[in-house]
Amino acid sequence: MSTIHGMSEEAIAGQRDAFIERFLQSAAGAFSLFSIYIGDKLNLYRALAEKGSCTPAELAAHTGTHERYIREWLEQQTVAGILNVENVNHGAHARRFSLPPGHVEPLTENGSLNYMAPLAQLLVGAVHPLQDVLDAYRSGGGVPFEAYGTDLREGQAAINYPAFWHQLPAEWLPAIPDVHARLLVGPPARVADIGVGYGWSSLGMARGYPKISVDGFDLDAPSIERAKENAIRTGLAERVRFEVRDASDPSLAGQYDLVTAFEAVHDMNDPVGALATMRRLVKKDGTVLIVDERVGDEFTPTGNDVEWMMYGWSILHCLPVGMTDPNAAGTGTVMRADTLRKYAEAAGFSKLEILPIEHFFFRFYRLTP
Repeated sequence: MSTIHGMSEEAIAGQRDAFIERFLQSAAGAFSLFSIYIGDKLNLYRALAEKGSCTPAELAAHTGTHERYIREWLEQQTVAGILNVENVNHGAHARRFSLPPGHVEPLTENGSLNYMAPLAQLLVGAVHPLQDVLDAYRSGGGVPFEAYGTDLREGQAAINYPAFWHQLPAEWLPAIPDVHARLLVGPPARVADIGVGYGWSSLGMARGYPKISVDGFDLDAPSIERAKENAIRTGLAERVRFEVRDASDPSLAGQYDLVTAFEAVHDMNDPVGALATMRRLVKKDGTVLIVDERVGDEFTPTGNDVEWMMYGWSILHCLPVGMTDPNAAGTGTVMRADTLRKYAEAAGFSKLEILPIEHFFFRFYRLTP
């Protein structure tokens, strides 16, 4: 039997067929994600959760959409295993479709830690400037954050909201006893939050610690506008201020008891410079908290249990966004602990500690000035 690269023709055929099967499964997953985006943006899932089973015409009337499109979407969702169908033999217009009880929370409950629908919106945002991403691969340049549009911003904010609003003040910060104690007492602690997006990390901290004030900084103006709206809507605008501002402003030096950056450092062109800014912002006895992705300590062919996702975000979004400067570090989403440790040392920090806070996606780093 002939061999190629030490493999028999039979083994190669088996490898080929297994890859084709995985490829088709990936295509099915891609179609499902984009179909979930449609259902989420048009409020189709929420309507089904509220009304129960619907015919295509009933769902279209309730959501202000076109019956023919809705009928096709409902049938696709059923074939994809997302919806249930009743009286399947009663004809296309009379069939009734429903959202299974176990699918309601992941698809509709935006305050739940199990809310998954924003991942679809994030993916749509991540592929929005795909031609620009291809150009960046060829040139070695980058793609600016604003090129990814509203879907990326909104998807990121929505997927992080439950954790930032609930877990951040109730679980993560209390797991750092001295920081927790300082945030609870007077004189009121000041917090600087770097790269805030729609502001949910800042607002979550302020909600959990009624004495503190938070300054949230981001260079993306549309994000800051939404953050300001969220501050007003949550009744926290008196203690949380959002600005489009470079946090390296010398007037801010030494003003803060806590400086935070949530899922932001790996996107930065100059992470060492950003960390040096955070070191200058914090008081001598203060803390810098970096929350980033829980990737493995080193590269392996299979990666850890989240790297399949983190590399996906990196090749489409995080690496291109972090390569817009000619001298960019080119970190990418898969920022391993040793990489951040080197950045922190170069920025002048005396110590980096990985905190014993368990989370499926995040790792928590405490940096000491």
